[in-house]
Amino acid sequence: MRMNIAILDDYIGVSQQVADWTSLTFRANVVVFDRPLAVPDEAARALADFDVICTLRERMPIPADLITCLPRLKYIVVTGKRYDTVDVAAAAARGIPVSNTPVVGAGAGGVAELTWGLILAATRHIASEDRMMRDGGWQHQAGTTIGGKTLGILGLGGLGRRVAEIGKVFGMDLVAWSQNMTDEQATACGARRVTKEELFATSDIITVHLALSERTHRIVGPNELRMMKKSAYLINTARGAIIDEQALIDVLASGAIAGAGLDVFENEPLPIDHPFRNLPNVVITPHLGYFTREMLGTYYGDAIRLIGCFLDGKPDRVVNMVKPETAA
Repeated sequence: MRMNIAILDDYIGVSQQVADWTSLTFRANVVVFDRPLAVPDEAARALADFDVICTLRERMPIPADLITCLPRLKYIVVTGKRYDTVDVAAAAARGIPVSNTPVVGAGAGGVAELTWGLILAATRHIASEDRMMRDGGWQHQAGTTIGGKTLGILGLGGLGRRVAEIGKVFGMDLVAWSQNMTDEQATACGARRVTKEELFATSDIITVHLALSERTHRIVGPNELRMMKKSAYLINTARGAIIDEQALIDVLASGAIAGAGLDVFENEPLPIDHPFRNLPNVVITPHLGYFTREMLGTYYGDAIRLIGCFLDGKPDRVVNMVKPETAA
């Protein structure tokens, strides 16, 4: 019997364009889902006949209550290095291996580029001025020069370091903070390590590059947001849940900060009636950070190889230490 492979959350139909799936379509049925599936009930119904699931990053969670509802499931491939949204223990209990794709440098580069796109769009009002010009208008707002301003960076991993490099090119003063950051790490990036309180109180632009975890969930809350300058901007290309979303809505709606550039949200896709869609001082993008053709081609190419290894009975990069029976 041919196996069924589900490609999840391919909203714009790019998975089949950026990678060659023919090595799998000769051996299995590949089905692309171009819309999000609600977990667990809708996903359980839609995926009941599938043997292999391929996620697009962490867009759809795969918790234990979904895994138990998928009788044919034999293998899960997560594109990207993180697999926090998959209950790997529940999968292991069912004998289902979970694999992730290798870390690649293009991801950080793409996200850093979008970060700076959001910074420039927010501080120079590019999106709103574009809309007004299309409606027949002309200039309505004065922008903010970022050269000489203070850039506050939350997190100096690979992405934060790349953002810092570009900040130096713009002639910005760099300050940084994270829970485990050292003075040496900050200095190596041309930044000065400060307390979280000082970063929020003194930065003109704050950009978030932390991984989401229990420690960082809503680490940017009402207190931090109230510390910000009225002229400051907040940029988030990390994860929506790192920031208290309602608290951010409140400071934006009241004009307590100048604006925000957001690529990530607590609930994705962003609900149609979400306040962010109507706030004039927010630039929003639909989680585009890693979403380039080059990055997706790498993700899906790696996923194809991993699924092929599984079909050969030799699963690779298994993160939950399962040794399944031969799939062939």
